[in-house]
Amino acid sequence: MICRFLDQEVAPHYDAWEEAGEVPRELWRRMGEAGLLGIDMPEPLGGAGADFAITQRVIEEISRRGFGGLASAYNIHANIVMPYLLHIATPAQQQRWLPAMASGEAIGAIAMTEPGAGSDLAGMQSRARRTESGWRLDGGKIFITNGQVADMVIVCAKTDPEAGARGVSLFLVDTALPGFSRGQPIKKIGQHASDTAELFFDGIELPREALLGEEGRGFAYLMQELPRERLGVGTQALGAMEGALALTLEYVRERRAFGQRVGDFQNTRFTLAGVQADIAMARAYLEKCMAQYRQGSMGPTEAAILKLRLTEMQCATADTCLQLFGGYGYTREYPISRFYLDARVQTIYAGTSEIMKEVVARSMLGKA
Repeated sequence: MICRFLDQEVAPHYDAWEEAGEVPRELWRRMGEAGLLGIDMPEPLGGAGADFAITQRVIEEISRRGFGGLASAYNIHANIVMPYLLHIATPAQQQRWLPAMASGEAIGAIAMTEPGAGSDLAGMQSRARRTESGWRLDGGKIFITNGQVADMVIVCAKTDPEAGARGVSLFLVDTALPGFSRGQPIKKIGQHASDTAELFFDGIELPREALLGEEGRGFAYLMQELPRERLGVGTQALGAMEGALALTLEYVRERRAFGQRVGDFQNTRFTLAGVQADIAMARAYLEKCMAQYRQGSMGPTEAAILKLRLTEMQCATADTCLQLFGGYGYTREYPISRFYLDARVQTIYAGTSEIMKEVVARSMLGKA
């Protein structure tokens, strides 16, 4: 059903969405109607109550078809924001947002990164101050996936600037509130169908019930939920590797050079054998992490290893496969070029490769 939906509702239109810089809201509604949003959310909240692995399968299938921008947008909405609400939000907050997100009527985003902080979440400057009626939010965020179309954004802000990481809290921000604004869409080298925005908060008056979870526990919540986010990114990487390999196999079987198929050259055969071996190893570790997540035992180190290795592998695979297309691979006419461009950001968002290495190193050697 997932494959049929993507073939019918996405494939015929995806090039136009890449040109437009975003997917239409109607697609979100159609995904909701098809039951592809909130798959592992409880039925009373609009979900299907299914295993979280099916959500990962949707991400994998989207990525396998070369729809990298849609995969990132879907990952943020259904695999990150919705689980945050399920695990942390009050029943009232869940009832307000999850059914609408499951139907595709409301689109979610999460805002952590700031222009001057990057991966250093503890260095964020966005500030939420207590008021008589709730909170006043000021600041800004950058590189926010779904930011241009989001109806609700989970915003990380300092509520106690003197407390370091323990002074960070999370807020559910309705984008219809006065004081919320968006900059011009950020133009990227890849994942064009995934809109990316800079967001501004100019004295937004938030009600008390906008606080997500407990005050000062924002950083702990981020660490709690990051494994699933990185699991989704790893799933994107695996699907994209499989899709790039499939395109390349088809090409080298048909393309001829020097009187024989490109696929008959030993270099081609050995190169693609290495890609297949990488994919097999990647799937094995991904499945191990998924089993750990299901059991509640997947920690930050496993998530960092997964995210580091699979995204680096994705970039290498896309580069290797494009090379076998020769000059045609460098043209937009051949989809392998999109696999190449969409892959690059995977080693940057959700924690850079360098940050992933530091997470792993700390588990071995402690903090430097």
